[in-house]
This record gives sequence, C-alpha cells and structure tokens, in this order.
Amino acid sequence: MRAFAELLDRLVLTPQRNAKIRLLSDYFRATPDPDRGYALATIASTLSLKAVKPALLRELVMERMDEVLFRYSYDYVGDLAETISLVWEPSTEAGSEAHDLSLGAIIHLLQSVGRSEVRGLVRSLLDQMDSSSRFAFLKLVTGGLRIGVSARLAKQAVADVGEKDIGDIETLWHGLAPPYRELFQWLEGKADKPQLTTPAVFHAVMLATPVGDKDLENLDPADFAAEWKWDGIRVQLANLGGTRRLYSRSGDDISGAFPDILEATDFEGVLDGELLVGGTSRTNQATRTFSDLQQRLNRKTVSAKMLEDYPAFVRGYDLLFSGTVDIRGDGFLARREQLAGLLETTSAAHFDLSPLVPFSSWEELNRLRSDPPDPVIEGIMLKRLDSPYTPGRAKGPWFKWKRNPYNVDAVLMYAQRGHGKRSSYYSDFTFGVWTESDGKDTLVPVGKAYFGFTDAELDVLDRFVRNNTIERFGPVRSVRAEPDFGFVVEVAFEGINRSGRHKSGVAMRFPRISRLRTDKLPRDADRLATLIAMIDGGARQP
Repeated sequence: MRAFAELLDRLVLTPQRNAKIRLLSDYFRATPDPDRGYALATIASTLSLKAVKPALLRELVMERMDEVLFRYSYDYVGDLAETISLVWEPSTEAGSEAHDLSLGAIIHLLQSVGRSEVRGLVRSLLDQMDSSSRFAFLKLVTGGLRIGVSARLAKQAVADVGEKDIGDIETLWHGLAPPYRELFQWLEGKADKPQLTTPAVFHAVMLATPVGDKDLENLDPADFAAEWKWDGIRVQLANLGGTRRLYSRSGDDISGAFPDILEATDFEGVLDGELLVGGTSRTNQATRTFSDLQQRLNRKTVSAKMLEDYPAFVRGYDLLFSGTVDIRGDGFLARREQLAGLLETTSAAHFDLSPLVPFSSWEELNRLRSDPPDPVIEGIMLKRLDSPYTPGRAKGPWFKWKRNPYNVDAVLMYAQRGHGKRSSYYSDFTFGVWTESDGKDTLVPVGKAYFGFTDAELDVLDRFVRNNTIERFGPVRSVRAEPDFGFVVEVAFEGINRSGRHKSGVAMRFPRISRLRTDKLPRDADRLATLIAMIDGGARQP
C-alpha cells in the first residue's frame, strides 16, 4: 500500500503529462500482480468496492478526537481524506508499528466483508497504516482520487509498458476486468494477446482539435467536409457476432439505458454518431436539448413512459466496421458513402445521417457557425475528405469550430473548498442573477463553476470569500452579496435550457468563469429574464 500511496503523492505533485505517464509505467513495471492491476483499476475508475460514505468516516474519527477540534482541522486542511489521515490516532491495541498491507490484500478484504462489518474493517485498517497509506486508502474507498490522471492517460502508461499502441489497449479494455493479469502478462511477453469473448468491443474514437486563430489560413476549404456539431453525447454502436453494445465516447457501456436503440439496430457493424432525443412521436424527429437527453443517461433501466417521453435516436457520423470488415483505413467520403447506404435501411425513428453543410469559403462557414439553424447545434465539425479514421486527437484531419459561448455577468453567492492541489482554496463557486420576488430584487442561483480563472485570479476569489463569509453550511460558505457590495464575475457557457430541478428554472451547459468583473457593482449584473430570453429566442451574446 505504501508504494501505491507514494505513486498518488507523486502524481499529484507532477503537472506534466509525460512525467505522469513515466511515473505510472515505472510503477506498473515494478509492482507485482495483482497490486498493479488494482492500482490501474482504481485510477481508471473501473474498480467496484463497497461504498464507504464520508459520514461513516466522520463517525469513526469522532471516536478518537474532539468534534470541535476535528471541524477546525477539516476547515484548515479542506480535504476529508487528508484531514483524517493526519489526525487519526491508532488504537493502542493496534500496536505502535504500522503494517504495510498490500493493495491487493486490502481490496480483497473490502470485497469479502458484509455490510455490517465494513465499519470495523475500516477502523482496523486505519489503525494499521501510516499517514500516507491512510490517505491513499481513504481516497480508494471514497472514489475521489482527483490526481490529474485520466483513464486514457493511464491506458497510455500501460501501453508503454509493453511498447504497444494505445489503440490495442482500448480495444481490449472492455473485455477485461481487474486486476488485469492477462493484460500485463501479454505486455511483458509472458502470454499471448488476450482473446475477448465478445466481438462487439469498444474501439478508440477519433477526436477533433479546436480551430485556432491561424489554423485555417493555409488550408483549402475544398479539401474538407463540414457537419453540424450537435449537443448530445458521442457514442459508438456495435452489433457484431450477435452481440449489441452502445458505448459512450470514453468507452462506458450505456446499453442498459437505451434498449430501444439496441432493439432497432438491425445492421451489422460499428457506427460512430451522436446520441440525441427526438420528438414525442415517431413522426416528429425534431432534435431536443441536452437536458432532455439527461433524463435517459446514467440509468440502468428505463420505464415504458421514459421511452415514450424521451425517445432516443443516433445521428450517424461515421462507420468503422461495415459488417465484420474494418474500413477505418478508408477515406472519410468512402466511409460516409457506406454509412449512408446502411442507414437507408434502418428505422427512421432511431437513426439518421448527419447532414453535410455546403460552403465555399472559411468566411461563409464562419457565418454559418455563428448563426446555426437550430439552437441545439454547438458549432461546426471539419473533416478532411481523405482522412482515415485514426484513434486519438491528431491535429489536421478533424477540427471542431464551436460557436461563440453565451456570456452573462453574475454575482458570487456561495463557495466551497476544492480538492487535491486546490484543497486549501475556495475554488468551487455558485453564482446568481437578479430577479424580482415579493416586490424587491433578490439573487437566485443559476449555476456553479470551478474553472476558467488563472491561479492569480483564484487568489483574489479565495481572499474575497475568506474576508466576506456571512454564513456557513457545512463545507459551504455564503458570501456577502448585496446590490452595492459583492463580487461580479463574467460567466461563459455553451448552452442554456429550462429545468424544473433548479430553483431558478434554468440550467447552464458547461459554465465557466471567464473574467473577474471588479469594475462592476452587483446591481449591474444580469437578470434572470435575460437568461430566459436566451432560451425563448435562441439569442446569443457576441
């Protein structure tokens, strides 16, 4: 466990991507099975453990220390796992020496105990560990690593161990399970490549790079096709060997939430597209908002009413396999021609073809991008006509050119500590706009954001929260926000929809703090009516 704890500590303190990959690959080479496989599963979020709630951890630490002292400690440190790892006093019955249990042994214990035994096991394990191992253990059981390592970066480190292409790892990934013994045996040349039991596996997707200021200057528009970029989620649909699967862009199996799509998949092959929600009848296929799609996401099963109220469909972008034939090496136009022929025979209620956008110059395309025909469109996708389907994000073949974001001025209302490197700062902010209530102006929360600002700006925001906190609700701080005193921020966001789940009645898509408006008083911030007008009129801020 100490080796895993040291790995986490070093990853948190290492900002460079390549350096993180080296740390991971060195760990995987030096660590025996099953520990390295469990470490990989923990970092890639594929490990299933009995949930250990923060409330249980607080109860355990209250057995060992004064509640007020713990609250002060937690407020100072800002991270629950780090606080407990530092203040935990082992029981005298546990002995004076910390034991270095292996990561695999700890996971085996957690997976084998009953629900009623979890409390005693967690207490016992905390007693046996040193401070660093306790921190890693608590991050493990709460599922909140926050070490700046994505699943793809971890897979790249695994690929480096055996000098393999990351595409090979991602193709195998969903057919394997922790602790990935057969994967590491193959990477080290000790066994043959693992054979998957299902042919409908996930294949690494091809990604686009954002259009920069000068990216298009030396490119010929005649070499590219343009498509609308829709506000759904990117999916991969596979039907091979009698097995059907629907995957998200990151490779998560979301088949259970969309049985209607799988049932309508009467073709064999692998399709790349956008998952969207259409109209409320089979004859009305108008594309609905992302908030409608959210009603279907993250569900293991869906009711008949949910299927009727939120009918899903896939807008086809590309074809990876035509039947069992891999066509990813063909050019984009050749693949699209096969995709078009395939979709002509499918259910019109569940599939359609992403239309091409005619254009003759970058200026013309920019005008179309800025004023698309449907508010659900996020922008433009550009694809070289001859581009093969290459996993990853190579610059040149595909670009995404998003339309300008919405912008509003809002007032900070609440703040909360961040995690990891930001655990000492108030970096998660709730902001609001003005609306009339009982004959007077009042602020109503409309969103949360925890990025978009620089480190220097974070210092300014953190200092304001600390100096102007008026109420505390657990880890949340309410800050002073009045018409003539408060902090105004410019918030940029990609879209906005009505929402019955929020008090304001609106929900923002990907909000971020784009600018600190120290030149404005809170009374000058925007009003809720402005946001509602954006929904009703599709108006977009310059």
